[in-house]
Parts: sequence; C-alpha cells; structure tokens
Amino acid sequence: MKIILQRVKNASVTINNQLYSEISKGYLILFGVEKNDTKEQANWLANKISVLRCFPDENEKMNLSIKDVKGEMLIVSQFTLCSDIKKGTRPSFDNAMPPKEAEEMYEYFLSKVREQNIPVKTGVFGAHMEINLLNDGPVTFIINAP
Repeated sequence: MKIILQRVKNASVTINNQLYSEISKGYLILFGVEKNDTKEQANWLANKISVLRCFPDENEKMNLSIKDVKGEMLIVSQFTLCSDIKKGTRPSFDNAMPPKEAEEMYEYFLSKVREQNIPVKTGVFGAHMEINLLNDGPVTFIINAP
C-alpha cells in the first residue's frame, strides 16, 4: 500500500466534464493498494498522514499538521501506483489488488481518515478522472505502508 501525498492550495476531480469534488488548502492523496495489503497498513497510513507536519509555522518550518491548519483531503484511488516498470516498456499491474478488494480497502482507508476528524472528499473508484491541483511548495511525499 502506498500513497503520494501532495500539499496543495487547491485540488479537484472532474468526471465526464463535470466537477465531482474539490478542496482548498490540504492534501491531494493518490492511493494504491497491492495484493496482500492489510487493514493494519491502512490504519498506519491514516494515522501517519493525519499527524504528519507538512505545513509551515510562523517561522516557515514544516511544523503544522493538516489538523493544525484545518485543511482538507482529496483522496483518489490510483492502481497505477502499484505498477512494475522494471522489465519491458509496458507497465505490469500484476501487483495491484483485484478491483473488488481494492475498492473495499479504499473505502476502509477513507473511513479511518474520517475518524481523524479531517474533512475528506474523494474521486470515484475505477472512473476515468481528471485531477487538477495547485501544489504548494512544491511539497510531495511518497509514503509506503510498512
């Protein structure tokens, strides 16, 4: 299980040329689930991102969490994070969790983040989405669950 976390000034998801969801200051989270990933890993990630200090304090040091700045999260499923591109020229997605189980894990992860009292918006699992964002910093982290 891995995520890409981007600190954003704003982000949105558009589906079929219709705005589906949007946030202002916060995180855009791209979420990928691999075979054999567990709810314990989802719990760890949800806890980690809710307290991670990625926002600047009055001295411009990354000392504030998303809770401290009353930010929002836009969490989008993205199976391509589970790709293997070591061989050949076409990505392999053999490591990605099958769609039904992956959607269940995505919904579970969303519920664990919401338990942290952080406003969460989403994309639509399996849909073709256009993601718009204004990265703040830029600040981007790749986080793999242990």
